Amino acid sequence: MSLLGTLTGKKSSSSSPPTPSRSNETLHDPAATSTFQPTAFNPATPAPDVHDFLGAGSLPDPSQLHPLAGLNQDTLDYLSLEESTLSDLPGGRSAIPSRGWSDDLQYGTGVTYLSALSLGGAYGAVEGFRKLPPGSPPKLRLNSVLNNITRRGPFLGNSAGVIAMVYNIINSTIGYARGRHDATNSVVSGALSGMLFKSTRGIRPMMISGGLVASAAGAWAVTRKMLF
Repeated sequence: MSLLGTLTGKKSSSSSPPTPSRSNETLHDPAATSTFQPTAFNPATPAPDVHDFLGAGSLPDPSQLHPLAGLNQDTLDYLSLEESTLSDLPGGRSAIPSRGWSDDLQYGTGVTYLSALSLGGAYGAVEGFRKLPPGSPPKLRLNSVLNNITRRGPFLGNSAGVIAMVYNIINSTIGYARGRHDATNSVVSGALSGMLFKSTRGIRPMMISGGLVASAAGAWAVTRKMLF
């Protein structure tokens, strides 16, 4: 553009030469350098399904996800109960394998408590039905039965559980002192635990309670000897 054209605002008639086009440049063709070769379709080849994607080789073994996976269980003694750790005192066999006084204390106290709780609840239910007059409404019957169950069941269960705990402690102590478990240990332990349970009531309640518990312990000793 000339100086006159710049001042007057007119464009110059001459135009700049056109920019050379890039059409002459060489374009890169991906297909020319690709190594992909399509596989010919074979109708006899089975199509892949979900088992091919979820096979044994594609997923990890679930057993290896355990925190103790890979550990040698032969060196972990707490995972198994060995026969050598069981009580070897003569007459120490019972309904459940025992490793000593701690197992006897747990098993004996638990079974006695649950049994007495069930018997006390059943006795309370019968007592609740008997106390109601004929023609009582259902809500009153239900209330009476529940009250007697919750009164008789826990009372008998707690009392029997305390006696059983003291009995097992005394019985284990006598057994280790004598070197064997027999009916004598059971009867003496039952008498002592029963008398201790009623020791605050006087001599007569102590003797009655001791005799009842000693009789029950003797019956259990005979039953255990016959069955086990």
